[in-house]
Amino acid sequence: MKTKTYPANYKNLATISQFIVEQAKGAGFSESEIYAIQTAVDEACSNIIDHAYGGENLGKIKIKIKIFNNIIQIILIDQGESFNLEDIPEPDITSPLEIRKERGLGVFFMRNLMDKVMYKHSSGEGNILTMEKHKGE
Repeated sequence: MKTKTYPANYKNLATISQFIVEQAKGAGFSESEIYAIQTAVDEACSNIIDHAYGGENLGKIKIKIKIFNNIIQIILIDQGESFNLEDIPEPDITSPLEIRKERGLGVFFMRNLMDKVMYKHSSGEGNILTMEKHKGE
């Protein structure tokens, strides 16, 4: 398992992305799978900065990556505000663009780009978002 911790700010998103891409490439994921993983993690980290911490440089994002049985598991841990993943509604992607909200697609993208998305809050560890992608699916 690889673990890294980053200050929760937007300038670190590129560095986080590079770390994710290196691990996924090393595990033999395809370019399209890597793009999906990278996009999901970017959305998740942006949500942590925006919603959990309420702004930049107000906490840290710990990232753990496990690779096993053709699966990459990415665990993001933060100490920000908790939320209930099930309370996030599916966006109406059929309505005209001009009446849609600009935001709120992050969880939708994570759920659609990854094979599994789980969230829990632990009083000891904080918010724990776990995402998995299966190779070749």
